[in-house]
Amino acid sequence: MINKDKEKYSDILNDSLSYLEQRGYENIKADTEGYETPKSFSKVGSDVNITPDIVAEKEGQKHYFELSLKSEKPKLLKSKWLFLNALSNLKSYKFRIITTKGHYKFTNDMMDELNLNNKKLIKI
Repeated sequence: MINKDKEKYSDILNDSLSYLEQRGYENIKADTEGYETPKSFSKVGSDVNITPDIVAEKEGQKHYFELSLKSEKPKLLKSKWLFLNALSNLKSYKFRIITTKGHYKFTNDMMDELNLNNKKLIKI
């Protein structure tokens, strides 16, 4: 989810956080009230900052979670997903995508375009 959409979809973000807590994830960080903000990554020579929607740990393994919701700027969302996927592969973390009803087709199309077909969706 890009920064523009954070207020619009805050209820879905809170539902996702509840889902992860129920599944046993710990040290949850999210860019919302009541949670610590995850570490941001900035691109050198640009004003673009990338912050994962949710970062959590389970059984000592760090996980990056990204909410996939219809966006006005899919190109920015694609670059964010590619960066988080590359970072998670580099550091042996897990990268998962969370989506909800009404956004499945958008999410599957984006994953096909980015060749992220090996990623299993979390459907809430």
